[in-house]
Amino acid sequence: MNASGDIVRIFDTTMRDGEQAARINLNTGEKVQIARALERLNVDIIEAGFPASSKGDFEAVARVASEVRGPVIAGLARTKESDITAAAEALRGAARSRIHTFIATSAIHMEYKLRMTPDEVLRETAQAVKLARSITPDVEFSAEDASRSDMDFLAEVFTAAIENGAATLNIPDTVGYAMPYEFEEFCRAIIGRVNRPGVIWSVHCHNDLGLGVANSLAAVRAGARQVECTINGLGERAGNAAMEEIVMSLRTRKDHFGVDTKIDASKFFSTSKLVSGLTGVPVQPNKAVVGINAFAHEAGIHQHGMLCNKATYEIMTPESVGAPGTDLHLGKHSGRHAFSERVEQLGYQLTPEQSSAAFEYFKELCDKKKDVTDGDIEAFLLDRILSLTPEKRYELKDYAVTIGSGGKPTASITLAHDGAETTEAAVGNGPVDASYKAILKLLPFSPELAEFRIRATSELAEAVGEAHVILRYKEIKAQGRGASTDIIEATIRAYIEAVNRLYSAAAAREVAI
Repeated sequence: MNASGDIVRIFDTTMRDGEQAARINLNTGEKVQIARALERLNVDIIEAGFPASSKGDFEAVARVASEVRGPVIAGLARTKESDITAAAEALRGAARSRIHTFIATSAIHMEYKLRMTPDEVLRETAQAVKLARSITPDVEFSAEDASRSDMDFLAEVFTAAIENGAATLNIPDTVGYAMPYEFEEFCRAIIGRVNRPGVIWSVHCHNDLGLGVANSLAAVRAGARQVECTINGLGERAGNAAMEEIVMSLRTRKDHFGVDTKIDASKFFSTSKLVSGLTGVPVQPNKAVVGINAFAHEAGIHQHGMLCNKATYEIMTPESVGAPGTDLHLGKHSGRHAFSERVEQLGYQLTPEQSSAAFEYFKELCDKKKDVTDGDIEAFLLDRILSLTPEKRYELKDYAVTIGSGGKPTASITLAHDGAETTEAAVGNGPVDASYKAILKLLPFSPELAEFRIRATSELAEAVGEAHVILRYKEIKAQGRGASTDIIEATIRAYIEAVNRLYSAAAAREVAI
């Protein structure tokens, strides 16, 4: 940190903009897990969701607001009165709350999306901010698509927001259109024209051209003191600016920026893995800061340099972002304390009941395989412990799959439903296809398999298999995960979890199944 103690606030929107990414569907329990991890990271503001968008989002914001006490908890709202009142209601249990309201200001958005004139947008901005300010002292206003907006009009809108009580003004590069040098000049110009004492300027940059982080850093140089970002860069289309990259850029090049954040960067690696596991979105190996190759060196000249002095090829240490220097091997002789400590290092916070159940699953796994890796532990935590489906209508009781060179694979599946067990069998093109056809015979509806992935949790031959599926029924999608030393069992568990989640999502949206 520089001598003046200049701090950039970190506004995390993983659970709002991050979840809006295609094929991500987090339930309330999973969002609470992420929020607790963000609290440990010491983020300043957590945008917990968009309360008016759905009952599920409202519930998630309310849970996070009541259970996470460190950061400010924010709820997103359009400039509609109903959105603002919904956000206020969801945030009622927060120790510190923020209403984040927004409206588009670019000509293309006003004409084709809003179908509003600039004067109408200006009036609605003033009314919305005034209403939000009457509810909470902490109001943020965002001018959607600001980077493609007319400078004079944008200045008018921001001035109206300040005059009606907004304390934070956000300049989004909504479609990732800006170039860093021009975005720096743009932000400096608008801040210079509108700035008032006590106002915090913020940026929210998307990554459509791969410049989300670069544009965010450029805005910091221009005077922005809040950056909106997500873990792993999750978000709409190509994603948002990645929090870990922004924080470590500011910290590694403090000689250049002269500012810092309050983030505990040593929690980045575990938080990244947690978010990846819960969303089902893998982190690319060469991802900056948190990728598995971020601190890996294979070329001979690199290895030689590292042996002489690590600073030759590492501008930050693995320890500074929580990346493991060595692997901790757990096995059947490990005790509860060592296991619980490792679970916490991986970024998970379990209740005593969850911890006890997890330890029993761990011991069962140790009897099936020699080496239990971090990936194995995370897989069964996500599948058996943190699979927080609100209502488990169907439960796997038994399965049998036969396959050979002489005939088609056959699967027999037994599910428990409403206190009774029912069995069906089917043949298929493969063991997974046969299993899924047998399950469909047990269901009163026929969901479509929209996505299917399987992977090993490590490079070991006896690794746990982890399956991830997405099912679609009408306009609803739901994801499911499953993990087992038997990959067929993992795929069956993933399918059944997705079915249970479809029921929950359908009930929330009042869609008949």
